[in-house]
Amino acid sequence: MRTLALRIYLTVVAVLALFAFASGWVFQHHIEQERTRANSAVAERMAAWGDLIQRSLPGVDAPRPDQAAALLDWSLRLRIPLALDSPNGERIGTSESYQRRQTEGMGRGFAIKLEDGRTLWVMRPGLRANVGNANLPPRMQGGPPPPGGPHPALQGDGPLISLPFLPPSLQPGFGLVLVLVVLFVAVTVGAYPVVRALTRRLQALKSGMETFGEGNLGHRVEVVGKDEVASVASSFNAAASRIEALVRSHQSLLANASHELRSPLARLKMAVSMIDEADESQRTRLKREINTNVAELDELVEEVLLASRLDSLRDIEHRERIDVVGLAAEEASRVDAAVDAPADGQPLTVVADERLTRRALRNLLENARRYGGDDVSVVVRRQANLVEMQVCDRGHGVPAELRERIFEPFYRLPGHAEKSGGVGLGLSLVKQIAERHGGSVRCEPRPGGGSCFILALPAG
Repeated sequence: MRTLALRIYLTVVAVLALFAFASGWVFQHHIEQERTRANSAVAERMAAWGDLIQRSLPGVDAPRPDQAAALLDWSLRLRIPLALDSPNGERIGTSESYQRRQTEGMGRGFAIKLEDGRTLWVMRPGLRANVGNANLPPRMQGGPPPPGGPHPALQGDGPLISLPFLPPSLQPGFGLVLVLVVLFVAVTVGAYPVVRALTRRLQALKSGMETFGEGNLGHRVEVVGKDEVASVASSFNAAASRIEALVRSHQSLLANASHELRSPLARLKMAVSMIDEADESQRTRLKREINTNVAELDELVEEVLLASRLDSLRDIEHRERIDVVGLAAEEASRVDAAVDAPADGQPLTVVADERLTRRALRNLLENARRYGGDDVSVVVRRQANLVEMQVCDRGHGVPAELRERIFEPFYRLPGHAEKSGGVGLGLSLVKQIAERHGGSVRCEPRPGGGSCFILALPAG
């Protein structure tokens, strides 16, 4: 699980980091293009300012105070920091704003060579790269630096951030690298909780499965959210519930079957032990009892196996179209029961497993004959989209509070445990068969006394 968490985490970080670097490169490329265009515009504007100021300044032979005063006047008018050097590089005048920004390291200074040999220094605060003497007219390029050399912040080239431990070739891209590093760290830190939350739920799902696998069949995992992990958790809980029900059913079936086996086995053991000492008439009776007990054991084993197989089925695979009236007539003849079908001759069919459907109807008929006496009938009719087979008898009936319990495995009405035979699985099998076919079975009182067991299956 940790390996999965690490793989997801590294994948997310790598993808986001790659996106960040690609975005940074595109952004930097765009900024450089915009900067070049902006610098070109500034260069043209400064060249125009230089021409304007040159025409307005006193001549090179005028007294320096007059030149300085004119320079200051234009600095105030244009609101531009200005400085003026003589042809031999001596400072003639400097505006207050130029001095202040030079001292504070703000802005960039650009030298414009005037036609009379003087040098005009113009400063634009916030300019981050040399607009370049190459962008100025040839007559305005060059010029000596101001006395004492230009301030480092006034140089036209070099990055805004200068780090002595980096070579000059790496200085221009350091800002972008710094931003990307910070972004990478932010992505790395931010992606961890997201990935950890996902893998924590997977870890909880794994722990829940292990707990269930250790035998705690009632354990379920928490379903959080509505994503794929939550769907897996829901599917696991559904499967766990079905497995638990299946195991509980098999445990109950095995426990009840073991109990039901004791009576016929005890009778069989006693009959076998007595047969050697019995006379001829007793021996005939004991043989008949042995055969009865063996048949009861065979019926019990067969019904237990069928119940177990039905428990494991989600749906019936083998289906075919069955004529319900014909099936009812065949099974009713075995127990001498009457059949009541629609007089119009309209076929009533269902799509079902023929063997299981026959077994369900046979169990109802044998149950009616065993507990209901001789008056047994089968009524076949259509109800909406269902075909109903009603098996009715004239027995003592089933109390209302027990009409659901009689369909439980191995349950028999009080007083019917031994004297009427059977093992208590017949009605339970009928219910299982009906539900596997998408139908149902119920018990209702019969007018005039007795009971009616109604097996309803989807019409087909």
